[in-house]
Order: sequence, then C-alpha cells, then structure tokens
Amino acid sequence: MALLVKKFGGTSVGTTERIKAVADQLVAARQEGHDLVVVVSAMSGETNRLVALADDIMPDAADPRELDVLLSTGEQVTIALLTMALLSRGVPAKSYTGGQVRILTDSSHSKARIVEIDQQKIQNDLSKGRVVVVAGFQGLDAEGDITTLGRGGSDTSAVALAAALQAQECQIYTDVDGVYTTDPRVEPRARRMEKITFEEMLEMASLGSKVLQIRAVEFAGKYSVPLRVLSSFKPGNGTLITYDDEGTEMEQALVSGIAFHRDEAQITVCGIPDQPGTAFSILGPIADLNVEVDMIVQNVGADDLTDFTFTVNRADYAKVMSFLEERKDELGAASIIGNNRINKLSIVGVGMRSHAGIASIMFHALSEAGVNLRMISTSEIKISVVIDEKYLELGVRALHEAFELGDDEVEGD
Repeated sequence: MALLVKKFGGTSVGTTERIKAVADQLVAARQEGHDLVVVVSAMSGETNRLVALADDIMPDAADPRELDVLLSTGEQVTIALLTMALLSRGVPAKSYTGGQVRILTDSSHSKARIVEIDQQKIQNDLSKGRVVVVAGFQGLDAEGDITTLGRGGSDTSAVALAAALQAQECQIYTDVDGVYTTDPRVEPRARRMEKITFEEMLEMASLGSKVLQIRAVEFAGKYSVPLRVLSSFKPGNGTLITYDDEGTEMEQALVSGIAFHRDEAQITVCGIPDQPGTAFSILGPIADLNVEVDMIVQNVGADDLTDFTFTVNRADYAKVMSFLEERKDELGAASIIGNNRINKLSIVGVGMRSHAGIASIMFHALSEAGVNLRMISTSEIKISVVIDEKYLELGVRALHEAFELGDDEVEGD
C-alpha cells in the first residue's frame, strides 16, 4: 500500500463536474489500495476574480496581509467541494486549510516560504482510512497570520507535504499529460518524455517551460521526492521527474528538451570605459530597481572602451532604458541601445556533460535555418541563445529536428 500525494490544479477542479471527475479518480486510486493526501488549487479563474475585487477596493496596492486572507479563500471552496464529492461516494474524507494542517511559513506575504509542516493531523486521519484534502498555496506564520506562497504555490504545497510524509510519489495533475521535448503548439512533433532529471526540469522551468513551478521542482530535488506530471483529462503514465540513479538511459540523449522565453529584452551600454567596476556601475543600480538581469556579455575592449550587453524581462525594458539614459553621462557611455523584440531559445540535457560537439550542432542547425544569434550563454547542461522574436518558431523546429527529438507518430502524417 503506497502513500501518494496528488495535486490538482485550477483547470482540473474548474467546475463542479470536474470536481466530481477528480473524486472518481480518487475512488479508483483508493480501490487500488493507496493512501491519499490530495492538494487542490482554487477553481480556475477564482484567484484572478479575488485579485480584481481587491484592486477595486484598494486600487494603488492592497494591504499584503489582508490580500493573503482574501486569496486563501479560493482553495477553501475547492477543498470543501471535493471532500463533499468523496463523502457522497462513500469515501471517508476530511478537508483542511493550510493553517489547520499547520503548514508553517515565514511572514513574507504573497511569497511566503514553508518552514515546517505538522504531520500529526494528517497521519491520524490516514490511520483511520480517510482521504485527506488540503488547501494548496497557503500556510500560517509564527504570528498566526494567513500567508500565501505565490502563483503556482499549490505545487510547492504538494511537494512539501510529500516530503514531510515520505510519500512514495507526488503526482501533479494538470491540463497536459506530461513534460514534452518542447511546446507542442510550436512543434507538433514534440514528444512526451517518460522521465527527466530534476536538474533538467529546473533548467526547463527557469528557461520558459511553464509545466511546473520552479520552487516545487527545487523542493522535490532537495528532499528527493519523486515527482510525476499527469493529465486530469487523459489517462497515461505522464512524466517522472527524479534523480538519474541508473545513470545510463538518460545519458544516451544529447539533449532532452528545448525551452524558450518570449518576454525578453536586450540592452547595450555602448562605449563605456573598460576598467574594473564597470559591470557593477551598471548592474548595481539596476538591482536596486528590483529588476532581474539574465544573460550578460561584455565585449573585449578597444581603445580602452567596451560595450556591455544584458537582457531583462520585457516588462522592465522601458524602466531600465529610461534609467540608463538618465545616467549615460555619469557612466561615460557613448549611447544606450535596446531591442525589446527578442526571445531566448535554449537546449537542455544532462547528456551535454559527456558529449562534445553539442554547441556546434546547435549553431549549425540555426545557421542553416537562417537564424542569427545575438547572444550566447552556456552552463553544464544547457546552452541559451538570444534571437530575434520573428525567428523563434523556426529556431525551435530546427533544433528539434537537429537533435532528433521528434515523435514520428504524429496524427495526420
């Protein structure tokens, strides 16, 4: 008999009919002999509705504490309805808010981090044969105030509970049936992966793949919680995210997946003095603006001058450009130029550690497709390039073919 933690996202519980369907899935899992802890999100659209209400009352900025009190009610509706659905099917079940379970967090409202979980209530209910239904996305701080974990926080709640309870597996049910080699909407031949490592999934998530919240993957990797992504609407084995204990099967693939991020912007500070402290004089004040910088390139200096190029999120582009223009003379720059029509395209794979020539395959494929590279960044298991946004889909398909990631059995072929 295995203990499973199952998490269902907003689309999976978006209507009462879908909640009933989830209850039927849980009944089937119970009949297979599993003990179940279920984590649910608010019904799809509910969190946005609550945020809109807060914005109507406090247009400038809602009080963080009270906003968490408000947003936490979305999951409370879902746990009650799902528990009712289970009870109506003759399955003993009990619901808990994050505070009732005592998921203890720090006091960072809207982006709290889990500190500790009290397992006692859950263990008692499991011993009595109950399905335990827990509200995701929320907890309680040391002062007894309700906190929320940020967008996608229900994934983190589920993984944390699985770690605390030493569950055999944490299963995340979404509207996709697993993790794909790339976005199937861009490349129809994208293939669902049976297995992927925590490292690869972390890179894929950070580089634009939106299947899982990054914090949830970090948490699962830290506590060695096997994580599986499944569909609420389509039966199948999904994708297992785990450590590569066998060290053989996954090593055969040069590249596991292709990720991309559309909301990028590139900024270059031209003709600045090539001397120590140049990078800090630019990036230090930008960090003070609470802007995250991604890729960075500083060109080799000529005539004691250099160009300094970096990327930011497109939403921060105008703010950073205005800020740098105001400080151009102070920086000693000849000009500030920018481009907010770029995308980041990346290949990811643990196979890069043991195979040479992957970068040349990538660059050759993009060259053959007529895609120009504006910036290049590498790490142990990924290579990222910045390209003009009009070439993104072409680049994805070219790389997908070059690394033979496609599924030959595509409907209509």
